Amino acid sequence: MAIIRQKDKRSGLTYAYESESYWDKEKKQPRSRRKLIGRVDEKTGKIIPTDGRGKRRRQTSEEKPQRGPTPAAEAKRVFYGATYLLDQIGEQFGLTEDLKTCFPRHYQQILSLAYYMILEHPNPLTRFEKWDHLHKHPYGKNVTSQRSSTVFSSISEAGKNQFFSRRKQRCHEDEYWAYDTTSISSYSEVLKQVAYGKNKEDDRLSQINLALIFGESSGLPFYYRKLAENIPDVKTVLNLLGDFKTLGFEKVKLVMDRGFYSAANINTLMKEHLKFLIAVHPSLSWVRHELDQVYDALDTFENLDEQYDLYALTVRTDWDYTQDRPYKGDTLKEKRRVYLHLYYNVDQAAEDQKKFDRKLMRHHQELKNGQRVPEHEAFYKKYFTVKSTPKRGAQITVNHQMVEKAKRYYGYFSLLSNEKMDAIQALELYRGKDPIEKCFGDIKERLNLRRMLVSSEATLDGKVFVSFVGLILLAQIKKKMQAQKLFKDYTIQSLFDKLDVIEAFESPGQALRVGEILTAQKKIYEALGVPLPSDV
Repeated sequence: MAIIRQKDKRSGLTYAYESESYWDKEKKQPRSRRKLIGRVDEKTGKIIPTDGRGKRRRQTSEEKPQRGPTPAAEAKRVFYGATYLLDQIGEQFGLTEDLKTCFPRHYQQILSLAYYMILEHPNPLTRFEKWDHLHKHPYGKNVTSQRSSTVFSSISEAGKNQFFSRRKQRCHEDEYWAYDTTSISSYSEVLKQVAYGKNKEDDRLSQINLALIFGESSGLPFYYRKLAENIPDVKTVLNLLGDFKTLGFEKVKLVMDRGFYSAANINTLMKEHLKFLIAVHPSLSWVRHELDQVYDALDTFENLDEQYDLYALTVRTDWDYTQDRPYKGDTLKEKRRVYLHLYYNVDQAAEDQKKFDRKLMRHHQELKNGQRVPEHEAFYKKYFTVKSTPKRGAQITVNHQMVEKAKRYYGYFSLLSNEKMDAIQALELYRGKDPIEKCFGDIKERLNLRRMLVSSEATLDGKVFVSFVGLILLAQIKKKMQAQKLFKDYTIQSLFDKLDVIEAFESPGQALRVGEILTAQKKIYEALGVPLPSDV
């Protein structure tokens, strides 16, 4: 029997195994079996016994987590201020309760992993052991790299759907939901849903797409879905509506970018009797037709909004609705009332014109110098006339009629809705979706999902879910910080750093004792509506 040492590339730890050789009678060849006996100490080289795997086997499927905080097993001093804030925020708006209901065996580990992702970015989960040693958190014990994979894999689709339904119930009534997608890169080459495609960040790694729904009034994300491969945004709407039916979501109101616009999507949303507000490009022929009707009246003082410094006007018009009816063998065609909200921004028009003129100059110079670029041929043909004579050579003239036609719609943008509202209401709703972009930044940067390294589909799904839990906590804290104007004095990171240094003292059989809290720290807790740790 021999002892073999093997290093785990992901965790960086070296483990020792007993290796026993034996003869396989069926295969008629020598074989070996291994048994984990411990972890090798890097400094001393000694083997530290461990019974981690045996311990898991001894756990029964009926095992339930203890209620309340994990009692202290030993006396120690830990950092508590930042994790306490996350505890309180999770309790206040029902996140902890929802996780406990949907994932009763693992909700504490899910919370602890989410806390770690928030507070310790961009450190990998392999450094969780050090963080656990220094901090008080819901699970109260180390979550090893192997254990975190087990937790990720245990997060079922049924549990997630139940969680989404509970989170939706906590949303504000009659609010619009912002919907958008982003790409997440992955180093993995074995996952089925990871593929190469047009990455939204021009990353050369393979990717998955993540769709997110964000409540505009509540200010919180409450649903996401993972998209396989490089699916265009416009193709995701139909499946999204199918998810709504499965989860029992009713009275849905969506706010979407123009990447989701298509006639088929508008017809589908109308068929399902859903309200929507969606950006539409002014280059669409039907939009230009409506714009041309009010072109001269739009940029008048009656339509100027001083707050947003632009001109705005709403036009009531008709949508050519179509619906295939296989059960009747025909296609229903009728007019549906919609509202087109038109906007003109003088500064944007000037900027667009300047960019176009510069582009026109560059392409004119290419033609003049005889350095034509194949990719620019369509632009040459549209905006220039080139004539060549033996004496004068190439004569280049600008097609001013086409240039003026292009510039006519600079500075204009438009929104389409099927719910009656004025142009400024629609603009405020649409701009209210801006936090979803910040959420994408949080889920990639702070929650370390920009480039993932996972070994299985189940682990990928679970890690995305835990990151989503962290995203909910971050969104709620940022919303409170914005309302209390704390961003004047703190970033989200500096706020966590300010609180993280508050200590707590744990002793077996005694109540938790919290250390000194400074005036600045008290003001943060008060502004966020959280009682002081020493008062709980």
